[in-house]
Amino acid sequence: MNNTFNDKSYSEAAAIARVRFAVIAPVTQGLFTEPTKTAYYKRVAKKPLKMPDGSEVTYNYNTFEKWEKLYLRLGIDGLMPKPRSDNGVPRALSDAAIAEIYRLKETFPRINATLIHQKLVEDGFITHKGTSVCAVQRFIKRNDLKSARNPNIKDRKAFEAEFPCDLYQADTCYSVYITENGVTRRTYLFHIVDDHSRMIVGARFFYNDNAYNFQKVLKDAFARYGLCSKLYVDNGSSYSNEQLSLILGSLGVIEIHTPIRDGAAKAKVERSFRTIKDTWLNGFDSSGVNSLDELNRMLVDYIHRRNNSFNRDISGTPMERYSLHLDRIRFPKSKEWLDECFMNRIIRRVNNDSTITINSVSYDCPQQFIHMKVEVRFLPDDRKNSYILYEGKRYPIRETNRVENSKTKRNNTPTIDYSRTGGGDRV
Repeated sequence: MNNTFNDKSYSEAAAIARVRFAVIAPVTQGLFTEPTKTAYYKRVAKKPLKMPDGSEVTYNYNTFEKWEKLYLRLGIDGLMPKPRSDNGVPRALSDAAIAEIYRLKETFPRINATLIHQKLVEDGFITHKGTSVCAVQRFIKRNDLKSARNPNIKDRKAFEAEFPCDLYQADTCYSVYITENGVTRRTYLFHIVDDHSRMIVGARFFYNDNAYNFQKVLKDAFARYGLCSKLYVDNGSSYSNEQLSLILGSLGVIEIHTPIRDGAAKAKVERSFRTIKDTWLNGFDSSGVNSLDELNRMLVDYIHRRNNSFNRDISGTPMERYSLHLDRIRFPKSKEWLDECFMNRIIRRVNNDSTITINSVSYDCPQQFIHMKVEVRFLPDDRKNSYILYEGKRYPIRETNRVENSKTKRNNTPTIDYSRTGGGDRV
């Protein structure tokens, strides 16, 4: 017997236990006549139970199943309501009111505490003066009724890609601070996981969370481990942009985005991030790291260990599982082809002075493209190799040097007739 009961409270608890046992006894003794015990409990749940204090309470049939489990595990003691920690303090909600709250939440999942309070008053379970809306709100919060019966909860099922490179999941997370050249900055970890093998196929630290940095990590992953059939990412600017869509289209990779504000959809990459933090970063002293390159070298060593360590979810190492189906993996045609696919692309109209502008920087173009709209391909961190792609041919462009251009001799430059500009007197 629980020694926190006093004589009176124990008697009341025992009486409630007997009522509960009367409900489950036909099941524990195999005496119910319905096809299943659930059918029996559903029938009983249609009518309220008369409690020892004379009140009548309607229960959900799931409650009867919980009583049955408690009885089988703990005997009759398991059917006794637990003594309240606030024993001796007047209760704002009676058992009948509590049961009604459960019923209302079960029947009307979207109902809020204010409306529940109103219905409890109208139906005589509580009074305005005796129980406040706050008391109902506290009860709902403490018993997690809001989340347990959240109608917007997503229907999730565990899934797994059938083969390596069928699906990559990618994301970014805030990471450690490091000091380089006397400046302390936060780092961002870009991270790509193969869904089937759980192998980390791409990861790198950067000082900025942007689209181009992700493209670098993705390109390395494709070059080293193969092209995925689908890429699963969220809707952040690093992952939802025109350039990435063009790149993936060139590679023949399907782009999939998670629903808005649903980071949990990318469960495997999120779990991998947590493992990185739990097994490395959370116990990592970054004060001894002097550069981003040094941090990334440490990351390479860590990933090698992770990819070759036992993973209980797949009953083996990620590298072993990935290697089982190498014959199915599609690798890039060539380094040159992959480089071409990852070039950023924009359309520009060439000005009269044979220039175009990219991110406020002027570039000289071949004169034959003046007034034409052209497709420019470039890498944000390697502009010297930018070019115009026209009818399958590359035409290099270069950053404009106005001083140098002023010294360059122009061919076929027409002379200026000052008499037509009002400057006939000039010598």
